[in-house]
Amino acid sequence: MSRRKLTDEQKKAASERLAKAREARGHDGSTNIHESIRDLPEDHYLHWKKVRQWIKHNKELRAAENKNLRKNVKGSLARVKIIEGYIRNMDTYLRTGDWVDNFYGQDQEKKISWKCVAPAYYDDGVMKRTVGVWYDDVGRWTKEMEEEYEN
Repeated sequence: MSRRKLTDEQKKAASERLAKAREARGHDGSTNIHESIRDLPEDHYLHWKKVRQWIKHNKELRAAENKNLRKNVKGSLARVKIIEGYIRNMDTYLRTGDWVDNFYGQDQEKKISWKCVAPAYYDDGVMKRTVGVWYDDVGRWTKEMEEEYEN
């Protein structure tokens, strides 16, 4: 069955309808993105357009890994579950604006660094600290700082 031929007028009308539909849903596709991340600069490491590309890439990886799973390749079930969890976490980020994974990047190759925004204190008034977390008063808390702090 061949496609029907459109006249120039019909092509122009269809083009206008398509442009109007794109404008209604957000011309850049950002209407389904949480408002807290919608206006991040394009070079931000967690920009929503990058995250969408990562989701697409990981869905392709999952499809390939599912083939391995059907062939009973050792470790493929674990890899599928890891990829599915990462896709779910990225979808959560786009929906809520909260990154809930410890890693980021197309293949989870980069580690998120945590920052303390509301410190907790022991009963004696000393601030609780965790190695690897950024604190506004001292910067990144290291093992050396921890050992010195305990002595």
